[in-house]
Amino acid sequence: MDFKRTILVLLLALALQKGTKTHGDSELLVLDYYKESCPFAQEIVRYHVELAALENPRMAAALLRLHFHDCFVMGCDASVLLDSNGDIVSEKQAGPNLNSLHGFEVIDKIKYSLEEACPLTVSCADILAMAARDAVASRGGPRWEVWLGRKDSLKASFGGANKFIPTPNSSLEILIANFKQQGLDITDLVALSGSHTMGKARCLSFRQRVYEVNPEENYDKYKRYTTFRRILRSICPRSGRDDQLAPLDYNTPARFDNHYFINILEGRGLLGSDNVLVKEDDEGEIIKQVWGYASNQQLFFDSFVNSIVKMGNINVLTGNEGQIRENCRFVNA
Repeated sequence: MDFKRTILVLLLALALQKGTKTHGDSELLVLDYYKESCPFAQEIVRYHVELAALENPRMAAALLRLHFHDCFVMGCDASVLLDSNGDIVSEKQAGPNLNSLHGFEVIDKIKYSLEEACPLTVSCADILAMAARDAVASRGGPRWEVWLGRKDSLKASFGGANKFIPTPNSSLEILIANFKQQGLDITDLVALSGSHTMGKARCLSFRQRVYEVNPEENYDKYKRYTTFRRILRSICPRSGRDDQLAPLDYNTPARFDNHYFINILEGRGLLGSDNVLVKEDDEGEIIKQVWGYASNQQLFFDSFVNSIVKMGNINVLTGNEGQIRENCRFVNA
């Protein structure tokens, strides 16, 4: 009995040392999850992300966006990475993702390297979370500790991708409801919208915004805005050239900083869903938050880190749920 009791105590101590706790029926994510099983996992991810961002600065925004689009559909479970196969209809084919999401090849390279170093150990969902962090840091943004231990989904949700991912022309009311559905509040909405401080968007995403005119607003007095609109119209005509790109932030398109918030205060957000944060905020609370981030970059960085860590915990699969995929594009045979 003493021997069995000793073994149980040692097992309990080991679990506590790993930081494993329960939350409902699932285990919470923990720091240093791969410390013993794959000690160089984070370094491998960082190497590939920094290399990809160096070769193509737009890739940093693409990898951050992959994490966002993954978490908003069934949770942070790497379902967005699955290709269509058998009964699985890929989320990549959904409206918000088709010809829009990028970075899959970078994730493939990371996974290949990790499988060579630590076979069937590091999940694709965790790769997405780490890659998002390293992408932001590679462009001058904050670096944070990523909580790990996610498992990969056995399915995808084409319908969920069409339903839950915000559209470029969403109203503020719809955005708030969409984020609330994921357990995220208005503060999270504004902070995470700051992701649009880097990257580019297709003409198809912002055409409506640059050709609609509200007769109640006198845009002529906003010289910066009218010039901005003329530039966008030259890039994006009323019809055709749907895939023509424009930077989400004209000031510092390859940097993760607070210029996004300065832009929307001046009416120069690229997407309609950017500008509604200030145009449709009747209560004025969101505008206060936007002003705070526009005037204090560190405040934005701190809020962004809090919100993206919170987002990374949405409906995660842990423990015996899901699996560790050998190939992020397919469920294990």
